[in-house]
Amino acid sequence: MWKFVSAGNSGGHPLLRSLNEFKGRQTWEFNPTAGTPEQRAEVERLRREFTEKKDVHHHSADELLRLQCADRIRAKKHAPPSGEIPENLTPERVEDHLKGAISFYECLQQDDGHWPGDYGGPMFLLPGLVIALYTTGVLDEVFTPAHKQEALRYLTNHQNPDGGFGLHIEGGSTMFGTGLNYVMARLLGMGPDEDLTRRAREWIHSRGGATYITSWGKFWLAVLGVYDWYGMNPLTPEMWLLPYSWWSGIGMMHPGRFWCHCRMVYLPMSYVYGKRGTCKETPLTAAIRQELYPQPYSRIDWNAARNQCAKEDLYYPHPLVQDVLWWTLYQAEGVLAGSGLRERALRECMKHIHYEDENTRYVDIGPVNKVINMLACWLEEPGGEAFKKHLPRVHDYLWLAEDGLKMQGYNGSQLWDTAFAAQAIAETGLLDVSAACLARAHAYVEQSQVIEEAAPPLSAYYRHISLGAWPFSSRDHGWPISDCSSEGLKAALRLASLPEDKVGAPIPAERLYDCVNVILSYQNSDGGMATYENTRSFHALEILNPAETFGDIIVDYSYVECTSACITALAEFRKRYPSHRPADISSALRRAEAFIRRIQRPDGSWYGSWGVCFTYGCWFGLTGLAALGHCCQNDPAVRRCCEFLVARQQREGDGGWGESYLSCEKKVYSQLEGGSHVVNTAWAMLGLMAAGYHKVDPAPLHAGARFLLRAQLPSGDWPQQHISGVFNRNCMITYANYRNIFPIWALGHYRRLALLGEQDIAH
Repeated sequence: MWKFVSAGNSGGHPLLRSLNEFKGRQTWEFNPTAGTPEQRAEVERLRREFTEKKDVHHHSADELLRLQCADRIRAKKHAPPSGEIPENLTPERVEDHLKGAISFYECLQQDDGHWPGDYGGPMFLLPGLVIALYTTGVLDEVFTPAHKQEALRYLTNHQNPDGGFGLHIEGGSTMFGTGLNYVMARLLGMGPDEDLTRRAREWIHSRGGATYITSWGKFWLAVLGVYDWYGMNPLTPEMWLLPYSWWSGIGMMHPGRFWCHCRMVYLPMSYVYGKRGTCKETPLTAAIRQELYPQPYSRIDWNAARNQCAKEDLYYPHPLVQDVLWWTLYQAEGVLAGSGLRERALRECMKHIHYEDENTRYVDIGPVNKVINMLACWLEEPGGEAFKKHLPRVHDYLWLAEDGLKMQGYNGSQLWDTAFAAQAIAETGLLDVSAACLARAHAYVEQSQVIEEAAPPLSAYYRHISLGAWPFSSRDHGWPISDCSSEGLKAALRLASLPEDKVGAPIPAERLYDCVNVILSYQNSDGGMATYENTRSFHALEILNPAETFGDIIVDYSYVECTSACITALAEFRKRYPSHRPADISSALRRAEAFIRRIQRPDGSWYGSWGVCFTYGCWFGLTGLAALGHCCQNDPAVRRCCEFLVARQQREGDGGWGESYLSCEKKVYSQLEGGSHVVNTAWAMLGLMAAGYHKVDPAPLHAGARFLLRAQLPSGDWPQQHISGVFNRNCMITYANYRNIFPIWALGHYRRLALLGEQDIAH
């Protein structure tokens, strides 16, 4: 039986390091003798039920985590009331539901204070890991038979009816998803003619074969030795030797100016490409090489294959100037390969790879660069210490649910979820129910703040300042983000307003000052805030985007979510510490407000780049303006957004809001089929209440609240519905905790504002 293992655990591995005793670390371990026969039977029942419904409900519900917490759930003090939801809600009825929700959610909280949860969804992550582990010869060391079985279960559960696999679990079939997952199935022991592999291979062949896979797919197939490196557009490592200074002109194209997730992927990719790092041929790779193509491998035109891409994958087609650039670099490879310049470039790449590894305790910024960094370390020194340090941190990225084993889009969303949860639960005002879990959450927020910079000199490694910021997941990960820092700061301020004997001592003011310094540093020339760093080059550089399946990845853009989070954090901070940098904060807020107003769409909405989609963007847009004193009664921009949201409420249906992930791809609001979504509904309600719409017309809020209460389960949980996160416009990702956090937040806000008429004290 699998067991979830949380913080404070190094697994006894001597090469693991931590800055805070592994707070926030979450891994799954398999013990064949663990659990009672009844528990093991329940696991199998949950797996069986998921598989029976997999073509209708693609999303797992994190039931194995909930099963681990079953004893606490059975012992919880409160449950929501049963029976019909009345037409006219009372504060008492909503309070009873909130007590049940908080009591349940506290059962999932870990001793270190964070809430674990599934952060999977993308279908291209695990295959890259399996390919790298196979190439480096440690697949059987890292993946036990139980890991392999659960990874194959995941594939079986997420194969589409047409035989292919999507970019993410809810998406239609793509060559990127199908090609890589076919290879993974074969490497994990599945034969070529089993139902899954046969159908996947037929899908691949029907689209022309694996030469039509995207550039990232071409990379992984080349690493495995089942695709020729000459079939790739160059990933020239020499680009890391370009001058960085802006006045040189060419310096504006230096990869150090790319969005950090982009550059930290293409950094090790360019090293592996420059080394032509390829798996030693085995009978299995030789077989896969023949299986992926409808024509003989020896007859493939690799030059033509460079720019082939299946229509299902092509979200961002190459512009002509990019094809000209790739052709030029392709011709130059004959000179660069094996040259002294190439060796110098490879050394430069490894210098940055080692810096990233060491300054993240070998977690790395994300799963793709984590795996390729590990591969690069092995290519540099197969038995080296750096490669060995990577291996135990692989488990930080793996998550198990009833649908199988997956690789997450980060090492978790621990701080992000905990900061939101702390604000949501505090907003209910039900301290008699929530004090213990808020105290634990406060401890995790405090332990996760970055209290030292990455190794100097930051500029030599293109790193932004970190001191005082908060990361997305854990302090060991350590990369700061503008909205995570802002939500961490808001959580710290909100918890500091509660009795110290209930929730713990406030974080010292000096550390909050450090966070404010980082938040102010994120502001771009357009007034908005980007994600991890400032925008470092021109938006026109997006013309170089080589990843056909992702959009807007080259530079770091200003976003409504990041900007609004910074606005609300600075506004809350200014209330508590009015004498700290008042002029700087006021100036930043004015410029940020102007940015949010400027990017509002004509229909009143904001496009959400990190959640699905317009309901998410509108929540941030409205709360950002509300924090500066604007509301639907006094601001036409706020009123237009409220009208946009109200017009999309399912008033004639269930009373909620439900938005499809297709909104993200198409950039047009797309209604979710089959009813409303608890997370979209909560976002819409929070936005409307922030704007003061409950004072204008409370009926939409009443209807939304009734939907949330009807959807609540008898345990106090809410059901896991469709996927609610997104990145790079086109790839969806799971936030398993959202279904608990945001209904609690919305109902707590609703009870206080719409039913009790209290003043809005938190956003």
